[in-house]
Amino acid sequence: MTQTVDPATSTVPWRFFATEVRAVRRLSPHFVRVTFTGDDLDCFADNGFDQRIKLIPPLPGSGLAHLPTGEDWYTEWRELPEERRNPIRTYTVRAVRPELREVDVDMVLHGIEGPASKFAAEAGPGTPAYLMGPNARFDGLHGGIDFHPPAHAECLLLGGDETAVPAIASILERLPADARGEALLEAPSAEDAQQLTAPEGVRITWLARDGGVHGDKLIPAVRAATRRIFGEEQLGPAVELEDVDVDHDVLWEVPEEVVDVSRFYAWLAGEVAMIKKLRRHLVAECGVDRKLVAFMGYWRLGRAEGS
Repeated sequence: MTQTVDPATSTVPWRFFATEVRAVRRLSPHFVRVTFTGDDLDCFADNGFDQRIKLIPPLPGSGLAHLPTGEDWYTEWRELPEERRNPIRTYTVRAVRPELREVDVDMVLHGIEGPASKFAAEAGPGTPAYLMGPNARFDGLHGGIDFHPPAHAECLLLGGDETAVPAIASILERLPADARGEALLEAPSAEDAQQLTAPEGVRITWLARDGGVHGDKLIPAVRAATRRIFGEEQLGPAVELEDVDVDHDVLWEVPEEVVDVSRFYAWLAGEVAMIKKLRRHLVAECGVDRKLVAFMGYWRLGRAEGS
């Protein structure tokens, strides 16, 4: 294995953390919280909001023995034969406790077909894994956060399916006390609803899909929310949106320019075909300025990450 970059001297914003599972807690029928521990997780930056990280589970037989973790790790990883290439999956940090050298990651349980879902279903105390995340020793922006609301927004709209629940939960915890808006969370079943911490002015609504198609509950809920927020008013002129082929292209539109004051800001994530419909509704139908909404296609139905 390539030598890991020393966090004490590294100037890179992200680095690998060798960890093992400390605990696994079932949160609901389709959610599990995995707590990772590692000797240097005190160097894992606690940025909150929708901080993305990479989870690298072990391979059957070889574990993590072939995973390169040096500065040129990606090139070396790409050059490995497929049977030696550990899968890399994207998750959101749920909690960081540097003083305890612990990181929580909430994972969705949906069978054991893929390497990450198999890890979520079968991992137990002592199971090894690597996390690639923000290096607290780096004095600068780490990246991997796409929630960038205006400094003063009258109303926030957060929405997503179960893959976005951990990010929305983390965002809600970091909002200022005077924040106002709505959080709409579509999950497989009513039993997946969790108690979340949020400002009093933010209404949280859980939407049980109960065997329906992704977006069956979230899309009409977002439409109803925009009617409550905007009434019959259109915020801006109709916009002709370029088409996105969700079977081949990535739908990931995050405004880089942060507005100081705005009436509205939206953050929406989940299955990409669903997000495409919500993008059209907000931008083309409601006339929302694209600098005031983040659209993130986390995954595509029937396709594993990276395929």
